[in-house]
Amino acid sequence: MGNKLLISKYIVLAMTCWALAACLSSPDCFREDVFCAALVTDTLGIADHGINQDAWAGLQEASMNGLADRVEFIASVDARDYAKNITYFTDRGFDVIFTSGIALEDATLQSVDLEPAATFVGFNQTFAGSYPNLISVTFPEDQMGFAAGVSAAQLTQTGIVAAVCETSGIDAMWRYCEGFRAGVKFATSEIISLVVYRENGDREKLFIDEAWGYETATDLIRRGADVLFAAGGVTGQGALKAASEFGVYAIGAERNQAAALGESGSGVVTSFYGQTQFEVQEVMREVQQGNIQNFRIGKIQFTALNPTFSPEFSLQMEVLLAALAKGELEPTVTDPR
Repeated sequence: MGNKLLISKYIVLAMTCWALAACLSSPDCFREDVFCAALVTDTLGIADHGINQDAWAGLQEASMNGLADRVEFIASVDARDYAKNITYFTDRGFDVIFTSGIALEDATLQSVDLEPAATFVGFNQTFAGSYPNLISVTFPEDQMGFAAGVSAAQLTQTGIVAAVCETSGIDAMWRYCEGFRAGVKFATSEIISLVVYRENGDREKLFIDEAWGYETATDLIRRGADVLFAAGGVTGQGALKAASEFGVYAIGAERNQAAALGESGSGVVTSFYGQTQFEVQEVMREVQQGNIQNFRIGKIQFTALNPTFSPEFSLQMEVLLAALAKGELEPTVTDPR
């Protein structure tokens, strides 16, 4: 019994020492000389092939290059947990808390007033007012749609291209698809661009109406469209799946759709979306320097095209995106609403 009791004491002591060592090795985020940054994602999780995954990659890179002493994330499993997950990090003294996706907009804004000591960064979130501890990072949907339109004009063989988008009542969706229309027109006036929005649809299916996206894309393909652009979450993915099934080119938005869809996205030749990984680190530098921009327009990128496409095609896209970023080229987007 004596030996067993002694062994038990050693085990308890060892576990205590391990726990203490872990605590000591984890930087204290309340200290002024320790910089801590965290990410709270929406319910798409950390492996969404888009903003969540790229934001976490940016935080990890920031940790490796000395921009942050401690980085963590919480992938939300339920929308009701958003505020609680943000509070988890504010209660532990984190300096900067990134939240990704429009779904976290309300929870982020509520936290701004409750936790003035922390700086909050909302990706793809727009706020009416300006707050000293809140940064909005959005990406220019009109430019991404414009680049997609130029790409579609170069890829088409039938002279008909199309865009399938969520409701035009959401400004981001309208900018994506009207940007696409403008890009096609910029490339050539000889190509027909068909743009269809999910208007008058079930509000409960906003961004998740895959059936509508698939059926709409199928109809457009039957009308002669041989290149499809799609935006709007799962709704847009339905269109991309139809394009892949019917063997026509597809262009994605919001994330790397080819990776996200796997085999069902075999027709996706490229996707245009924000450089979240880069923006995470730029924002952290600005916060540390005390140079906070409350409203930031992020840079955009596109996924590498299939090797069957010429290197010149990719080079043209890089030149186009650079011109858009510098303001040397402005998408001419008119409001039909």
